[in-house]
Amino acid sequence: MHNHEHSHKTEKNILIAFILNISFSIFEIIGGIITGSIAIISDAIHDAGDAISIGISYFLERKSNKKSDKNYTFGYRRYSIIGALISTCILLIGTFIVIYNAIGRLFNPVDINYNGMIIIAIVGVIINFLAAYCTKEGDSLNQHAVNLHMLEDVLGWVVVLIGSIVIKITNFVYLDSIMSIGISIYLIIESIKNLKKIMNILLIKIPEGITVEEVKEKIIKIKEVKDVHHVHIWTIDGEKNYATIHVVADKNIKEEIREKLKEIGIHNVTIELETSKEKCNHKECK
Repeated sequence: MHNHEHSHKTEKNILIAFILNISFSIFEIIGGIITGSIAIISDAIHDAGDAISIGISYFLERKSNKKSDKNYTFGYRRYSIIGALISTCILLIGTFIVIYNAIGRLFNPVDINYNGMIIIAIVGVIINFLAAYCTKEGDSLNQHAVNLHMLEDVLGWVVVLIGSIVIKITNFVYLDSIMSIGISIYLIIESIKNLKKIMNILLIKIPEGITVEEVKEKIIKIKEVKDVHHVHIWTIDGEKNYATIHVVADKNIKEEIREKLKEIGIHNVTIELETSKEKCNHKECK
């Protein structure tokens, strides 16, 4: 009952963050057009990407908790990875569009309403702080990811606020485009990192922080184990790690093996026990 209530609270927190973020993104786009600030428009696209990510996270927070069935025997956890892939690609496309426009502004600067820019930046800091506060607690990695996005947004708006004040004082109009390009480059680097993680999961690469050698070493230390082979390790969603292994032992020691693997973050393992007289027929073991 407690877990159900906690899961419901997590979903509610993510929903609140989504409503705050999408509402502010619309306000921000309008404000960016009115003030003429490409930096604000660039951050608006960033926030819109975050809002899409949060919206998908909310949907997937519910969808991914569904139990496995005859169609999805591993459950629905991988929905979150597809959602992350879509939102990251949207963010990348939007960021490149912003860079293109910002470079154009460097050669053809326009007048900017700096007072309006400062007001929007202040609102941005407040709204994103509220969203970060709403998602600061919870065990879901989905919620932690949303919270990280919100904290990044708070810092981003602090930078825009400081920059807009500097522009107003110095009238250095190029700073708006420079800030926009700087924010965009940072977003591209972070998005590429996320894409790499997503592709590693989809291509069934071994999870970070775990090695085949470490798994074998853990198991071979068990007294009854004579050999460990045919080891496969993967993750469904970047959170839960799975493994299948062949273990040569003349005694049923499956529970001992499971406990050993829990120590290195593998909580779902399928064990093929073979006696010392058996010959493994798998092609990788020949």
